[in-house]
Amino acid sequence: MKRELFSWYSDALGQDMPIVSYGDYGFALLLVPTAGADYLEYERFQLIESLAPFINSGKIKVFSVNSVNKESWLNNEMEGAHKAIRHNQFSQYIFNEVIPFIKTNTSNETPIIIGGASFGALHSMNLFLKRPDLIDGVIAMSGVYDLTEYTKGFYDDQVYFNSPAHYIPNLADEWYLNNIRKSRHIHILTGSGDYEDPQGSRNISWVLNEKGIPHELDIWGHEWKHDWPTWRAMLPHYLETRF
Repeated sequence: MKRELFSWYSDALGQDMPIVSYGDYGFALLLVPTAGADYLEYERFQLIESLAPFINSGKIKVFSVNSVNKESWLNNEMEGAHKAIRHNQFSQYIFNEVIPFIKTNTSNETPIIIGGASFGALHSMNLFLKRPDLIDGVIAMSGVYDLTEYTKGFYDDQVYFNSPAHYIPNLADEWYLNNIRKSRHIHILTGSGDYEDPQGSRNISWVLNEKGIPHELDIWGHEWKHDWPTWRAMLPHYLETRF
């Protein structure tokens, strides 16, 4: 498996940001880490290994980025408004730096599917819904799509505009809605075992249904916990059966 490490100074974030890629060809799968983890998390927990057949066959080329959650929502020493500012800078980093980087390393026609588990699922869903013109679909695993679950009681306009469970019900802009509805790949997956919250997935599914947004909700059984064995099973299954 071809593996390459890259890094550059991000104008949006004001710091060096590393990124790793796996493979040569195929559509781009952009992975967003869980909670306070880094760009190598999916490799450390063998999820990349579980994707090896798809990478080696040229079905997908995987890119994994660093998070800044410890500098935003998970930083208990930071004011809520400052957490939101840092999070918005991360979004701009993805839209204005990472997406062009992926296009440069694939092609302008290469579809980009974004995905992640846990907090990475919320970020992935939010990033897709914000820029459906740049990102072609999402695979969100074991997520909760209400950002207030992470804000420790803080709520302002920026929390609202980064919380799909809050802003999608009020979204009326047909440009956004039409571009979101065009996607054939909005997949919301969750287990029902320990530490999973299948109701969070049901809630965002209901919100999307109310807006006429086609998607797939898939709730696995109680043997599937909020943990890496679940995600190592889910993601390869979806790459094999839906793409």
